[in-house]
Amino acid sequence: MAQSFDLILRNGTVVTPNGTERADIGVRNGRIAALGTLGQAATAAEEIDLRGLTVLPGVIDTQVHFREPGLEHKEDLATGTAGAAQGGVVAIFEMPNTKPSTTTAEAINDKLARAKGRAWVDHAFFIGAAADNVAHLAQWERLPGCAGIKVFMGSSTGSLLVADDETLAAVLAQGSRRVAVHCEDEGRLAERKHLADEGAHPRVHHQWRDEQTALLASQRLIALAEKAHRRVHVLHVTTAEEMEFLAAHKDMATVETTPQHLTLAAPDCYERLGTLAQMNPPIRGTRHRDALWAAIANGVVDVLGSDHAPHTREEKEKPYPQSPSGMTGVQTLVPIMLDHVNHGRLSLERLVDLTSAGPARIYGIAGKGRIALGYDADFTVVDMRAERTITNDWIESRCGWTPFDGKTVTGWPMATIIRGRTVMREGQLLSTPAGEPVRFHEST
Repeated sequence: MAQSFDLILRNGTVVTPNGTERADIGVRNGRIAALGTLGQAATAAEEIDLRGLTVLPGVIDTQVHFREPGLEHKEDLATGTAGAAQGGVVAIFEMPNTKPSTTTAEAINDKLARAKGRAWVDHAFFIGAAADNVAHLAQWERLPGCAGIKVFMGSSTGSLLVADDETLAAVLAQGSRRVAVHCEDEGRLAERKHLADEGAHPRVHHQWRDEQTALLASQRLIALAEKAHRRVHVLHVTTAEEMEFLAAHKDMATVETTPQHLTLAAPDCYERLGTLAQMNPPIRGTRHRDALWAAIANGVVDVLGSDHAPHTREEKEKPYPQSPSGMTGVQTLVPIMLDHVNHGRLSLERLVDLTSAGPARIYGIAGKGRIALGYDADFTVVDMRAERTITNDWIESRCGWTPFDGKTVTGWPMATIIRGRTVMREGQLLSTPAGEPVRFHEST
């Protein structure tokens, strides 16, 4: 009996849990219904020929800052998710340092309401841990659309800064889902702030926020996590010392790094880009970058996140250290990493593990992260041979710039398909925004 589908993707090279193979994909009701050689007897309302292209499980970016509410002059949920879709990203997890901060159930629900009908990709929102909401975290981390709890051990303001061990221990004691943590030791940052006095060059940024600042925080976190028996996820790890330490604590901690830290290096990036290279934790020297690549090769790194954190050019052009830390990244994650694949720094299958299977495994995402029967029909379709130059003009973010402006890469996102719906194809956003909240196994 002939099969009928809503969508058939034909003749693509598909990365599945069984390996990379030529296959057709049949989609029905937003999910993968068939995988293999479907033949001409199979029909669909829409068919796309992907001959010469590679189909990856939809890329999930688990660390972005889309600035809404309160900072929409830099970015909002519409522009941020448009960039995600253009870059081949099917889902994002958004961070809580907005204005007001996302520290209540009402704030999570407000973000979900804001995203409805405006977000181009699927989405979830972190709830920020603070001293005044600890008692509610176990309940609120299970709200629909909540990605979990986020902790800032350094580099935050107001109630979102959890600098002391007593409060951090209380946060870890509440709830059961994995806690995502920004690890910089606030005390050491304060002690070394004189290194970044007015008039300093941005090149001192990675000296002020040195490797010991990051390692101390990671060590404190792991000691408290082990005492609380709580799983943690260490965000944007940047140092050789942290990778060595965290490799010995994989029973408790998963590890993220970013394309920026794998690609840029000090001091060159600060000489060339100035404050556009300023982010927290900072871009470091080649010794650390080499250690991050080694940690990818030996399996210590579990996931890549872009840490997309836009600021306007006017803000970034302020003299250091008045200039804010952060750069765009969600739209460039896929092309930058495909270029690394093409240069032999990691395999395509390892990239899939870091951007699809890894996020699903770490956060307990339901129905995403692999090309397999019954899963959401989420696909990042790429041309591994396409050579393109990344430019500011291509960037959808409201801030309109990327630290990779002018960089030529090999490998490019050609289509973004989310639950069987083509959202981006050959650089064009299609139809209207219809992103939905990401589902989690541990949500209510």
